[in-house]
Amino acid sequence: MLSGLRSSRSCRVRQANVAVRLRTLEPPDHGCGRSRGGLSTKVHQLVDGHGLPLVTLITPGQAGDSPRLLPLLAALEVARPVGRPRTRPDRLRGDKAYSSKAIRQHLRDRGIESVIPEPRDQQGHRKRRGSRGGRPVTYDRIDYRNRNVVERGFCRLKQWRALATRYDDLAIVYRSAVVLNAVIAWTHHSGDTL
Repeated sequence: MLSGLRSSRSCRVRQANVAVRLRTLEPPDHGCGRSRGGLSTKVHQLVDGHGLPLVTLITPGQAGDSPRLLPLLAALEVARPVGRPRTRPDRLRGDKAYSSKAIRQHLRDRGIESVIPEPRDQQGHRKRRGSRGGRPVTYDRIDYRNRNVVERGFCRLKQWRALATRYDDLAIVYRSAVVLNAVIAWTHHSGDTL
């Protein structure tokens, strides 16, 4: 009987330790933020050429897209059969939200080709400055058409009702569902499903 009390106490201690670890991993805002429709959450992902997720990040809904690109690139590691993992993609396809001088400079410094169009307002600012505005942004328009792979990956993600509506209270639980969706997508792609 005494051993039963001791084991239940140690079980409670283990549960408390897990709760402490979860609190340190959980962001203070729980990945929920105000946007036009109320509370919302954004899922940021880096995907490969087949639309399969490589890196996932959860942020509050009002957070911008472009500030999250550099942490996503820093977390990118793709295993190779031999040697160190690959941390730099050949090219990065993104929409106009990722068109900033800082992002383009970072990609240029790392030797990554950027396939990101320039928004019309940035084009106007550059033209208004004349010769001081710099050269126009060049990108591969044909390769940019392949960006629909990213959009299709997010459409697949939103097919899960729990991910589309966010029923989870904790951001780490929500992120685990996003990662589970990615594991299923990778499994389907590799052909290991029944």
